[in-house]
Amino acid sequence: MSLESEIKRRRTFAIISHPDAGKTTLTEKLLLFGGAIHVAGAVKSNKIKKTATSDWMEIEKQRGISVATSVMGFEYEGYKINILDTPGHQDFAEDTYRTLTAVDSVIIVVDAAKGVEAQTRKLMNVCRMRNTPVIVFVNKLDREGRDPFDLMDELEAELGIAVCPLSWPINMGQHFKGVYNVYGHNLQLFTPNKQTISQAVDVDIRSAALEQHVGDADAAKLRDDLEIIEGVYPAFEHARYLDGQLAPIFFGSALNNFGVKELLDCFVQVAPSPRPVQAVERVVDPYEEAFTGFVFKIHANMDPNHRSCIAFVKVCSGRFERNVNYRHVRHGKMMRFSSPTAFMAQKKETVDEAYAGDIVGLPDTGTFKIGDTLTAGEQLHFKGLPSFSPEMFKYIENADPMKTKQLEKGIAQLMDEGVAQLFINQFNGRKIIGTVGQLQFEVIQYRLLHEYGAQCRWEPLSLHKACWIESDNEAELEAFKKRKAQYMAHDRDGRDVFLADSAYVLQMAQQDFKDIRFHFTSEF
Repeated sequence: MSLESEIKRRRTFAIISHPDAGKTTLTEKLLLFGGAIHVAGAVKSNKIKKTATSDWMEIEKQRGISVATSVMGFEYEGYKINILDTPGHQDFAEDTYRTLTAVDSVIIVVDAAKGVEAQTRKLMNVCRMRNTPVIVFVNKLDREGRDPFDLMDELEAELGIAVCPLSWPINMGQHFKGVYNVYGHNLQLFTPNKQTISQAVDVDIRSAALEQHVGDADAAKLRDDLEIIEGVYPAFEHARYLDGQLAPIFFGSALNNFGVKELLDCFVQVAPSPRPVQAVERVVDPYEEAFTGFVFKIHANMDPNHRSCIAFVKVCSGRFERNVNYRHVRHGKMMRFSSPTAFMAQKKETVDEAYAGDIVGLPDTGTFKIGDTLTAGEQLHFKGLPSFSPEMFKYIENADPMKTKQLEKGIAQLMDEGVAQLFINQFNGRKIIGTVGQLQFEVIQYRLLHEYGAQCRWEPLSLHKACWIESDNEAELEAFKKRKAQYMAHDRDGRDVFLADSAYVLQMAQQDFKDIRFHFTSEF
């Protein structure tokens, strides 16, 4: 198969939502349809000792939440699909934001009872910044929820995007009978079953056959609803969807495998194949012969038997080949990789080649940082992978002096993942961990203990913000550092960071030192 046709059949997307809307369950069911797994792990059930394929970390199994993005690839009807299942919890939002830089489109999952929630709004803003095409899946129709028309109005208003229903529910909750597929013109009758797939029935919406399947009252209501949809909502236009201006909507119940196949069938047809990526120097086209890619995530200890890190690389153009020399742009040296891997969550297998749109795992012995670029030789820098200024800070202390080495290694590897940021206070040399959410501290403590055998304890620290500072005026920079000596720190790259203890102090510092630039993301 030619390079062009290989790239055209790639579909790389992320599944995003507020916690508990059913992201991970939907991922499971998509894998089930792709034949990638043969039985879905009941995400919520503690009685069945099966957890979701994508939630493979020990802490994820215990908490029943996703704390890291996982990557899964499978083949479906001639398409190569790469799913990135992201954490919904806002404490892990940074991982999700970075993942959105590595995908070509997004599926947003919305709970039919709760509608649009805070985290969904934030994630949609990130999609809008990048004009990422969005499909909405309204989940949990087998439970009582809100009126579908009300939901659509809310989606339009809250997400700031035109919507267009490509499937329509017949009732919900106890009276849920199925979904009419507007895109494929067939009816799906609902039979609640978590493991098997319900069959579609071809029904002419105007014929009496509809009454036989759903009853007189529901048939009449469905016809009325479809008339309203035709009159009120725009028809599906592929170009507007690709520009991120129109969101197709599907209804279903991921837990019961319902409405998922319609979503997948439509998705592979309309979703974009890999798109051009903006680098600092130029726009990189996916169909170029030469390989380029960037690291958007690093994960430590995917295999607990080998204390290894894996760097996740999004292939942006051309073809990546095993055992071929590629340039690591930041280090300026050529490297070759003998065991690149493709993922199915935690399971990985060695691959000989990967194409634009694919996600490849490269063994990392400390050579990679998030945002690093790999090319066939060209000097390129991909942009748009920021580290945000943390909002919570704590001193990290060693609780077991015999395990100092393990703690050092554990902190270094977990910080490489970008889950949190490490600052060294220049005044007293103490280590400070900054995160975007409280839950991160628990995850770090748990992983240090269970993955590295190191115990840490946290000491409270009241800070408002961390900002990276730089200035062309050396004298003023030195004066600032002297005056704020107690609040100065270095990040892992040795850059100066000012730890402001209140919004007022930060504001005054910005007023008093006009020549100093204060940055709230590490990308500047």
